[in-house]
Amino acid sequence: MNELESIRRILDECRTIAVVGLSSDPFRPSHGVAAYMQRGGYRVIPVNPNEKEVLGERSYARLAQVPDPIDLVNIFRRSDAAGEIVDEANAIGAKAVWLQEGVIDESAAKRASEAGLIVVMDRCWLKDHHALNR
Repeated sequence: MNELESIRRILDECRTIAVVGLSSDPFRPSHGVAAYMQRGGYRVIPVNPNEKEVLGERSYARLAQVPDPIDLVNIFRRSDAAGEIVDEANAIGAKAVWLQEGVIDESAAKRASEAGLIVVMDRCWLKDHHALNR
């Protein structure tokens, strides 16, 4: 599956999205992207140990604490933290992982792909959603 096919599958099939690193600060990119997701009908679950609630949803410290099934794990963390999050996404049975623009971990992406997850790396979910849904 090429990158465009991966993006289309995620946008079409992944309706419950855990956003790791989601901030309650409306000026942070994670907040803007997640708010856009919600407006588009996606369920956004914040994963950030420093937040109690974001965008009207309870925040969890780790992916493993989220009680609901997660389709997509969207990562807004530094590249050096991405590998552990990708491994957690695999462990909880997520269908896909999306490493936002500037988040790059080739080894983690390879592990996720080999485990059967759809992987998108170093791209912006909002920009790709907007571009494909004009």
